[in-house]
Amino acid sequence: MEEGEILGIVGESGSGKSITCRAILGLLPQPAGRITGGSIYYRGRDLVTLHEAEMRNLRGSEICIVPQDPNTSLNPVFTTGSQVAESLRKHLGLGGQRLLERSSDLLHSMRIPTPGERLKNYPHEMSGGMRQRVVSAIAISGEPRLILADEPTTALDATTEVQYLDLLLELRARTGVAVIFVTHDFGVVTKVCDSVAIMYAGQIVEKGAIDDVFQRPAHWYTKGLLASVPPLHRSVGRLAAIPGEPPALTSDLQGCPFAPRCSEADPDLCGKAPVEVEIGPGHSTRCWKPAQ
Repeated sequence: MEEGEILGIVGESGSGKSITCRAILGLLPQPAGRITGGSIYYRGRDLVTLHEAEMRNLRGSEICIVPQDPNTSLNPVFTTGSQVAESLRKHLGLGGQRLLERSSDLLHSMRIPTPGERLKNYPHEMSGGMRQRVVSAIAISGEPRLILADEPTTALDATTEVQYLDLLLELRARTGVAVIFVTHDFGVVTKVCDSVAIMYAGQIVEKGAIDDVFQRPAHWYTKGLLASVPPLHRSVGRLAAIPGEPPALTSDLQGCPFAPRCSEADPDLCGKAPVEVEIGPGHSTRCWKPAQ
């Protein structure tokens, strides 16, 4: 990713989007979760090789995560102010009046009204949209260079979602932060993302610039997802659907994981795992018979 880029990751539930974000931060579910191979490079450093103490220094200060549900990420027995302040003390070493001022500034930057008073509130005294903004304020408090936004708009209503996405774009313009934005919503992707990666069964099956992927999809899974989005200019009787179910990632996948659901699958080819092929500049797919 480039500085200031917003990359959308799209795929069905269970495809590995959230696990990817947690792997980047070294926060895989324990005791079963572990990285068995590969590498994760951030500014020339392989995060897989870092010790836990080094990762703790990176989390929040360099790379942060905005979780999906603020109700489970905010502690209900502490005030909003104490939770924002904890991050500022850790990453910026602030204290006293400067800590209070910076906490208030963070809430103000997220368009939370009367931020000084809101710092005294407990999470249950705030709306869902405000809680999500508080979580985002905590995430950016350490002035990170990369934000992992794990479906942050899932629990928001349509109006609050638009306001939140506008805030994200303002933050990118102001700070140059890069964002990995995990979502199910193609509308959100087209509004905020520069590029998109389509994930299926734990693999990126297509990636490229927004216009390239949406206007010229190369993988049959991408085409199926786009076909299932209802059009705005006409009514439809029944939405298109991709037949079958995604494979269980606990099983040992052989060949092309999408082959059992693909109308274009070739038995002679799909027994082998597809390699990544370039469709155009910056546009690639993993498919033996690309749609283009």
